[in-house]
Parts: sequence; C-alpha cells; structure tokens
Amino acid sequence: MIRSQITTFPEGQLIALYDKKIVGHAATFIIDEKTALAPHTWIEITANGYALRHDPDGDILYGMEVSVDPDMRGIRIGQRLYNMRKKLSTTLKLKGIVFGGRIPNYAKHAKKGLSVEDYIDAVTTKKMRDPVLGFQLRNGFEIIGILEKYLMDDKESAGYAVHMVWRNPHYRDDKIKQQRGRTKGSVRISCVQFQVRKVDSFENFIKQVEYFVDIASDYRADFVVFPELYTLALLSAENKKHTPEEAVRDITSYTDQYIEVMREMAISYNINIIGGTHPTLVDDKLYNICYVFLRGGEVHKQAKIQPTPNEKYWWHMEGGDDLNVIQTDCGPIGVLVCYDSEFPELARHLADQGALILFVPYCTDERQGHLRVQYCSQARAIENQVYVAAAGVVGNIPDVENMDIHYASSQIMTPCDFPFARDGVAALAAPNTETIIFADLNINDLLMARQSGTVQNFKDRRFDLYSVNWLK
Repeated sequence: MIRSQITTFPEGQLIALYDKKIVGHAATFIIDEKTALAPHTWIEITANGYALRHDPDGDILYGMEVSVDPDMRGIRIGQRLYNMRKKLSTTLKLKGIVFGGRIPNYAKHAKKGLSVEDYIDAVTTKKMRDPVLGFQLRNGFEIIGILEKYLMDDKESAGYAVHMVWRNPHYRDDKIKQQRGRTKGSVRISCVQFQVRKVDSFENFIKQVEYFVDIASDYRADFVVFPELYTLALLSAENKKHTPEEAVRDITSYTDQYIEVMREMAISYNINIIGGTHPTLVDDKLYNICYVFLRGGEVHKQAKIQPTPNEKYWWHMEGGDDLNVIQTDCGPIGVLVCYDSEFPELARHLADQGALILFVPYCTDERQGHLRVQYCSQARAIENQVYVAAAGVVGNIPDVENMDIHYASSQIMTPCDFPFARDGVAALAAPNTETIIFADLNINDLLMARQSGTVQNFKDRRFDLYSVNWLK
C-alpha cells in the first residue's frame, strides 16, 4: 500500500524525521474538487489506501492519512506535517486541501444519545473537547459537512468523519492547466522472439543474446525483453541427454555467471534488459526467476508466482511469494512470468502498486498455450489500463526434455481505446520465427485514458465491494 502511494504520487508522501528516525508521516493525493467535496467513504476515495484515484490534472489535495509516533507527541510533529501539506498545495497551485477528520471522543458521547451534529457543534463552540477536531479547527480548516460510514473500523469515531476543507489563499484559476504527471513522453519497447538452438559454450549463448541487445540498443529501445527459460539452451553445450529434473538443476550452475554478464551488457549498451527467466536455487529450493538488469547497474529479480502443473511435477518448481513493482528510469514496471499472466489478481496487485508496463516472458509448447498467454495478457492490459509486452521462445533443443517444441507470436499490447493501437496490439511478431519487434508506448496517453477514457476500468472499480489483498 505504501509502495503504491509513493509510486503514484511521490511528492505527496511526507515524513517527519527526528534523530534520523521516522516519527510521523502524511499521505496525500490529488483529485478533482467535485469528487472531493461530494459525500464519500475513505475506502472509495482513497481506493482502499492505494491512492489510485490520484489525478495529476486534479485541482485539490486530498489528505488520506496522518500519523505520529505516540512517544514523540508534544513537539508539534502533527503541526509540521499539516504545514507541509499546505505548502505542497500552494506549490502545486491547487485550490486547497480536503479530508475526512476523525472525532475520537464521539463514541463515548454517542452511547449517551448525543447526535454527531450536536457533538460537532459542541466542539466547535468549545463546550466539549475533541483532540483531533480541535487541532484541525485551530489550523484553519472549515467544516463543510459530515461523512457517514467514512471509516467503519474507526470505532472511537463511531464510523463518522468531519468533512473539512482548507482553501489556498494564493490560488489563482489559471486558464492553462499544467500537467503534473510523474512520467512524460514515450517509452520504446522491444521484444525478442528468441530461438533456442544447440550451443557449444556459455560464450556462444551469450553472443546470441548480445546480438539482439545490440539491435535493440541501436534502435534506441528503453527495454528489451527475452523469453521465459531461454537459458535452457545452455544445456545443449554439455553434449548429454538430460532428464527434466537433471536439466533444470544443472542450469542453476550458470546463475552467477549469467547475472554478471547480463548486468554488464545492460550498462554497456545503455538499455534495460528483462532477462527472460533462469532457473535458480535459493536455499535448495528451485525457482523460475526473471532477472531485470537496469542500465544504471541495478539488478532486480522476480520469481514466477504460479508454476504450472507440469513445472511442479517434472522440475519440483516452487512459486515465489513476493510480487513488487520495479522502479526504472522510464517509470514503474512489473513482471508476470508466463502462467502468472493468467491470474488477474497478480496483475491487479502490480497495477495497484503503480505499474504502468507489465512484461510477460513466456514459454509455451503449442498454439493453445500461446493463446492462453496472449488472451490473458490482453485482458490484463484492458482491465488495468496498462501496457503489456510478451516475449515468447521458439525453436527446439532435442537433447533437453521439455524443450522439444515451442510456439510463440510475441506481442506488445495496449488498452483498447482511441489513443492506442488498432486492435490493442502495438506490435506483433510472425509465429515461430526468430525476430525482434518494437513499439513506442506513450505514458501520457495511458494516464489520460485512466482519467478520461471512453471507459475507465482502473478508476471505476467498486472499492466498497472488493479489493485484492496480498497476504504475505
């Protein structure tokens, strides 16, 4: 949740430090004034705390949350955070700040029959004391109404909140609105439909990989994507027939060497590499891991969450437990390995963290398997209003079990709306042919579609009815 807030609107997440320790924080996002001033609940307007209703072209700051370390109260940390919110609203030339304020002393009075309206009036006229409402009134916030069932878990406030606003005295209604989006321009994506073939050495395999990285770099791509399990071609260098379990265990011996060479390649060719997947042993457990090599030298990894029944049976492959966005110089991205794309909860979890592009390295043996990945990836692009780039493997390795045949038609997919590619496909590779495809993806089009597209799937979810919660 906090990762989503930071990714979505980093400048709106404020912290207070005391002796290098975080002792307070305030979470905010921008939204249109009409929505902020209308009746709402906390879950509805904050998208269950993920700040996904953030609108860079909105006109008012919404105060989602403020918290202060109980041991540090009394030194005006809350006051400083509220002042920073006002400063942010002024700097961004917004109309002001809106939020639902707690009334933690109300519940005990409600038991005696006092209405919430009478309680608020008593606090306002200083006949009663409420530490939160009193503090907010002293800070120049106006009461504009009462929000019922605002946060039902807030038992001290009996689920109520005071609808409050601070109006920015420096606001001027400029006719030309400034775009405050965090990402500008287009991102060039390339997908390699890599043909696995017999190689005689690790160096020979890397030479094939480098050939495509060089091409992608020459075309000034920001990302190049390789397929799932393409490193299994290395097994053909050992000149022996492998059982499935032997094959996948043997390939793990190349892990350190593979990571180092690919990291150097990303730096030297100035390109972000989504390195397909490479089977990796972690504490004697086998995972199918996608390594992401950024051109700044950072290396990230994303384990496949959902091993297929075949992977679990033949290779005893484990599923990963973590699925997080990766911050890049082109914005936040996520990785779904093959079968993962067929589970909508996983893509939604990444989108909720702020991912704008999802990469899907895949390996399928025949057309039906490919179509499952293709159709599901397209669905993920539409329902989350993100871009999805899927790169598949072709060819065969006779000496390696489970790598006998492959079918792929790699694609770069978009949402289906007017700003995007016809049929929602920005680039498409011919089936079962080794090749590389490119597409320029405009991030601003994506953000605009989320806010004002023909349909607004990502924003229009019923947060009062359902959500995706990560349990680990």
